[in-house]
Amino acid sequence: MDTRLLDLLVCPICKGSLQFDRDAQELICPRDKLAYPVRDDIPLMLVDLARDMTVPAPDAAADARATNADAPA
Repeated sequence: MDTRLLDLLVCPICKGSLQFDRDAQELICPRDKLAYPVRDDIPLMLVDLARDMTVPAPDAAADARATNADAPA
């Protein structure tokens, strides 16, 4: 992603600065704990498309339940 574009973009909710996660192709708002997707180098800055970073991914939740089920009581 172009660094000049990143300098211009802000979170649509809090108007704070964003951090680019190159591996996940997401723009992260650390204040609101939201991750906005970037597809084909186009940031999708719609709140409805943002991933809530406080909610664990479904696979991670299933792994945690499986791990806890195997643990002795």
